[in-house]
Amino acid sequence: MNLFKSSMLKPRFVRKFVPNHYFDQNLKKHLTRHASTTGQNGRQTLVILGTGWGGYSLLKNIDKKLFDVIVISPRNHFLFTPLLASTTVGTLEFRSIIEPVRNTKFRDDHHFQLAKAVKLHVSKRVVVCQSVLNNERYEVNYDKLVIAVGARSNTFNVPGVEKHAFFLKEIAHARAIRNRILTNFELSVHPNIAPDEEKRLLHFVICGGGPTGVEFGAELYDFLREDVSRLYSQEKDKVQVTLVEPHQILPSFDKKLRAFAEKKIQQRSRFNLIQSGVVQVEEGSVTLQNGTILPCGLVVWSTGLAPRPFIENMEQPKSQQKQLVVDGFLKVQSITDGNVYALGDCAYIEENPLACTAQVAERQGRYLAKQFAQELKQHPELKPFSWRSAGMLAYVGDYQALAEFETSKFRGFMTWVLWRSAYLTMLGSFRLRLQVPFDWMRAFVFGRDTSKF
Repeated sequence: MNLFKSSMLKPRFVRKFVPNHYFDQNLKKHLTRHASTTGQNGRQTLVILGTGWGGYSLLKNIDKKLFDVIVISPRNHFLFTPLLASTTVGTLEFRSIIEPVRNTKFRDDHHFQLAKAVKLHVSKRVVVCQSVLNNERYEVNYDKLVIAVGARSNTFNVPGVEKHAFFLKEIAHARAIRNRILTNFELSVHPNIAPDEEKRLLHFVICGGGPTGVEFGAELYDFLREDVSRLYSQEKDKVQVTLVEPHQILPSFDKKLRAFAEKKIQQRSRFNLIQSGVVQVEEGSVTLQNGTILPCGLVVWSTGLAPRPFIENMEQPKSQQKQLVVDGFLKVQSITDGNVYALGDCAYIEENPLACTAQVAERQGRYLAKQFAQELKQHPELKPFSWRSAGMLAYVGDYQALAEFETSKFRGFMTWVLWRSAYLTMLGSFRLRLQVPFDWMRAFVFGRDTSKF
């Protein structure tokens, strides 16, 4: 029997709040009563919140013969974030680094909901969700719940960041940055543009020296060196890029690798590295702690992580960084039934704190998939989550990259080859593994796409 098309497996997990005229009284009563989500088929309902690294990893690895897997997420795709910076300047196209979630094959069409979780009722085993399409609220019942909502960019309450800066965590962010860059270049060649305004438009400020900020700066540098010099030859000497970081760039890397990255950045003309904090972002400028005002045409903000509203509103214990505290088995503490889990950037293992990286979240997703299967099969030994780093990679521009593994460290051109090769093998599907090399080759031969749309 085809489980994906069987009419016998229609879901019974949704309780909608909609106007009365849509339903007769019997149907409305059926939708609003609370019942066990375990159906006659014996499968439990596993609800996954989020389609980031952790949630998507769990979704791909879970045995769907054992569970009815329901995914709630405000986006319907998985995003390969390590290559997101490459899309901001046209090195890669947006669709080359995203994989539609429905390609994982759900048992029922209704098992994916384009919505966000807004509240959790632990005693009822219910998640309140809100559609991102029409803002309707409804409830989803679960037997097991995995919270993998990730985190958002931390503004540190700096005035003007939310309104005037660009973040870089989603495809929509990358597209907005790409359009702003191209808009600024086109505006700079308009007649009647004053020299000071032209200089401001072509000054790009990056706040945050972590991997995202450094890699965006690297991609922007390559774009300026290889494409702007060809397409905007009279503007190329007026472009400035400033990377602002109050401490040190790439803090998770070895000291020698950080020094190599700093040296490469400082050697570049029209590329500045400023060690300072930001106290205000305005439309057209950034103010630093020492009072310096940097007129600019684009501000990209990449400085740490903050909890999403769903996590903030939960009453369960949280870490100092406002992450949900979980035990070694990724179970959320203080929820006594043991059926609510959290992983990735929104989770904090009290006994063994881990970095908020894609690598950790992906491993945790695989771990939970294996653990859930063992629990149902009454496996006698359930081991807590353990993790060993597979290494770190970062691109610093000009075909140079950094790589740090447990016993070795590399830098330079061959490391850039390793960087591209490693990420190519990690892409989520064969389709992406074909598209990404094609984009790389196209950009190398014909230049980056500068179409504004």
